[in-house]
Amino acid sequence: MDSTVSLSHHNHLKTGFQKGLFIPPSPGYHAHKLFFTQSTSPIFRGRPFFRYKSLVLKAASGSGVGPNRGSQVRRVYRQSQGVSPLPRVPGKELLSVVAPAGVFFAVTFVLWKVVEKLLVSKPVRPSSGVNKSSSSGLKWSFAPGTNLSSATGVKIERESRQKLNDFAKELRSYRDVDMSGRNFGDEGLFFLAESLGYNQSAEEVDFSANGITAVGLKAFDGVLQTNVVLKTLNLSGNAIGDEGAKSLSDILLRNGSIQKLQLNSTGLGDEGAKAIAEMLKRNSCLRVLELNNNMIDYSGFTSLAGAFLENNTIRSIHLNGNYGGALGAAALGKGIEGNKSLRELHLHGNNIGNEGVRALMSGLSSHKGKITLLDIGNNEIGSKGAFHVAEFIKKSKSLLWLNLYMNDIGDEGAERIADALKQNRTIATVDLGGNNIHEKGVTSIAQVLKDNSVITTLELGYNPIGADGAKALCEVLKFHGKIETLKLGWCQLRPKGAEYIADTLKYNTTISTLDLRANGLGDDGIIALAGSLRIVNEALRSLDLGFNEIRDTGAFALARALKANEELAITSLNLANNFITKYGQVALTDARDHIYEMSEQEVNIYF
Repeated sequence: MDSTVSLSHHNHLKTGFQKGLFIPPSPGYHAHKLFFTQSTSPIFRGRPFFRYKSLVLKAASGSGVGPNRGSQVRRVYRQSQGVSPLPRVPGKELLSVVAPAGVFFAVTFVLWKVVEKLLVSKPVRPSSGVNKSSSSGLKWSFAPGTNLSSATGVKIERESRQKLNDFAKELRSYRDVDMSGRNFGDEGLFFLAESLGYNQSAEEVDFSANGITAVGLKAFDGVLQTNVVLKTLNLSGNAIGDEGAKSLSDILLRNGSIQKLQLNSTGLGDEGAKAIAEMLKRNSCLRVLELNNNMIDYSGFTSLAGAFLENNTIRSIHLNGNYGGALGAAALGKGIEGNKSLRELHLHGNNIGNEGVRALMSGLSSHKGKITLLDIGNNEIGSKGAFHVAEFIKKSKSLLWLNLYMNDIGDEGAERIADALKQNRTIATVDLGGNNIHEKGVTSIAQVLKDNSVITTLELGYNPIGADGAKALCEVLKFHGKIETLKLGWCQLRPKGAEYIADTLKYNTTISTLDLRANGLGDDGIIALAGSLRIVNEALRSLDLGFNEIRDTGAFALARALKANEELAITSLNLANNFITKYGQVALTDARDHIYEMSEQEVNIYF
């Protein structure tokens, strides 16, 4: 007979299946019928909650055949529907059925609540009519990638607020505060500017490279007017442009403390320069103005020159890396002519040329004040321009520092400058590097040093003077002059030139810094220098031998020299970018340690 149970009371069975669970019989096993009686509790958070009161487990007879088959089915059904107490299953079996379902519902509920908090924004409270501080919405990351979303940037926002508070404390506590490169932007500046209002501590503040724009500079309005302590303000590297320069200039009209203003690389053009010029006409406090690496053209130079005619307090003007040209230089010359206060003029890299330098030198020669520093390097000045510079040198009674670096005056221009230096007794630093000077030109410069005891720094690097030029210079420096810093890098000296320098070091008592980089000295040249270092030399403290194709042989010679001369004054030895292996490095390191053990003098060796 078929093992499937045939039920006569269809309606009753339908009800039974609605209340219970039927598990079909498997071959070889008894058929089991699991019946669950349920009761419905009140709705829990919108979902029906079922609690099972009892579970009845009945087993049918082995094969389900025989005359009593129908009565057995009816007996099981009646028992499942009966009112008499049903036997309960053990707790562990019940827990194995109920627990997974409960955990599933609990986890689902928690996840839903988390998603709800992240996605559903809180209702906005009605405005109370009170204006909030502009810093109330700060979302700062002091690394690349700012203004993070509120959902993911809560922690960073809290940390950034704390950093801003720390910066504000610095402004109130220290004399010199460096906040460069923090990337706090305009809103951060509004937050920090409040600390400057009545600050009585910070005298120098560096806000450079912080993503500040013209909008952010408005934070200083009402602040710099009341601050009477701040003396230096650095806003370089912020794209404030002409609009920012105008806003800042208006504010500084009423400031009485700032003496140094740095606006390098800020995107200023002629309009910004005009605004600053108008401020200079009425500001009597500013001493140093830096406008390097901007986009100021002839028009802006003309405006600044006009301001110099009315301003009698500015001491130093920096206009390196702009676009003044010959016309801009000529305009500055006219403005400087009537100014009594200017001391330093920085015009490096303005393409002023020979005509521009002629007009500029004419104005400086008629200057009523005392120029002490003149930087006109990298301006395409040739030998003709050098003539005008030389004429100014002859007349100057105050110039201390002359920079003609990276022009093209050649040997003829060098001879003119040398002739002028013979008549000058104030210039201490001369920079003629990168001017295409050869043996002839350097020989003229060397002759000046025979009778000149004022020049202490001489830069001749990047000039192809060769070994013969080195010989002419060293013959004078052996017993004459007061040169303390001598720079001869990239001068094509070769080993022979090193021999001349080595011989000079045996007798010279003034050279303390010697730069011989990239001269192809090789091991032979280094061996010659090492021989001189064995001799007592109490002056030389810094020796730069980088880029000289030095190998272990040269390194061993230097190591022996360092060990042999316990009175050696060298504290810095640069051997970077050579071919010294670990063996040469170990030898030099041992020599350094030996010197420290013997005299407790530290020698810094750079590989």
